[in-house]
Amino acid sequence: MEKLRVVSVKIPEEVYKEMLLRVPEGERSDFIRDAILEKLQKTPKPDKILELEQRMGRMEKEFSEIRRYLADLELLTHERGGANPHTFCIDEMDHKIVDYLIHYKGATTPELAEYLKTNRWFILNRLRRMQKASKEQLGKSIIVYYPGEKSGKKKAWWINEELIEA
Repeated sequence: MEKLRVVSVKIPEEVYKEMLLRVPEGERSDFIRDAILEKLQKTPKPDKILELEQRMGRMEKEFSEIRRYLADLELLTHERGGANPHTFCIDEMDHKIVDYLIHYKGATTPELAEYLKTNRWFILNRLRRMQKASKEQLGKSIIVYYPGEKSGKKKAWWINEELIEA
């Protein structure tokens, strides 16, 4: 038999009274030991969780590479009506940004910041995140930055019309 260690545990008064009623006096240590062992068996080991997270990360990376290769080979078609730009939004603020871009066909970060009553760096980070996510998933960005002048706007963000749903 392996060496036993003494553990001190504080439990609520009600739990203690319940244990006194249900578990005979000589068997309480065994009962608590068995309860701890049973709970430990149900709890995954941290190294196993870390290993699973790493495997999931590798799988996600490989899937995005496969999508990129398919897009390069034009097997993954991007016909009009192929993607919903709202799928790359994580919260209400992102949805408002996309709605504004769709309605006005494009916008600068200061315009979006004024409309949403926030700072332009916040808007810029959101746009870049959506741009990156769409590029990883679709092979092309659904939101595009154009530094020149287009439709009377300079240095503006535009919805990629060929990728969005009609």
